[in-house]
Amino acid sequence: MLHIIKKAHKQHNIEVVASITNKKDANGIKKLEAYNIPVHIINNKDYDSREEFDLALVNTIKYYQPDLVILAGFMRILTPIFTQNIKSINLHPSILPHCKGAKAIEQSFSNTNIPAGVSVHWVSDELDGGDVIQQKELKRIKNEDFDSFKNRIHLLEYELLPSTVIELLK
Repeated sequence: MLHIIKKAHKQHNIEVVASITNKKDANGIKKLEAYNIPVHIINNKDYDSREEFDLALVNTIKYYQPDLVILAGFMRILTPIFTQNIKSINLHPSILPHCKGAKAIEQSFSNTNIPAGVSVHWVSDELDGGDVIQQKELKRIKNEDFDSFKNRIHLLEYELLPSTVIELLK
C-alpha cells in the first residue's frame, strides 16, 4: 500500500482516494494518517455471510467511484457480488497459474520445478484465476532459506504492483 502511495500517488499524481481493511488493527491504518487518505474498516465478522460483507465493500467502493481497485494484502475470498461489480486487480506472490491461494509463497518455495515470482492479475470469480496483467520472475538461489526467499518475493511485489498500477492508469 505504501509503495503504491509513494510511487503512483506522489510521483505520478494518481490519486489514492481511500483504503479499506477488514482488520481494525492493520498496520497500514496508522501509516495512512500521514497521507490524509480515508481508511474504512469493514469487519467481516460483523456480517452473517460473505455476500453481505462483499455488498458492504461494494457500496463503500462505489461511493468513491475509483477507476481501479487494488487488492494488496486483502486475504479474503470474494464472492460474485464483489467480483462482478468492481473492476479490480490483485497482487499474488507466485507465477500464476502456479501456487494459487493463501500459501503461495510456501508452495512456490517448496516446488523448485516451477518458476517463482509474483503476478498482478484481474480479479475474477475464480480464486487467483483472472487474466494475468504482469509477472516478474524471481531467480532462485541455491540453498536459500525460506525467510530470504519470502523477503525477495516481497521486494518484487513492492516493485511490480505500483508499476502495474501506473501503467494501467496513465
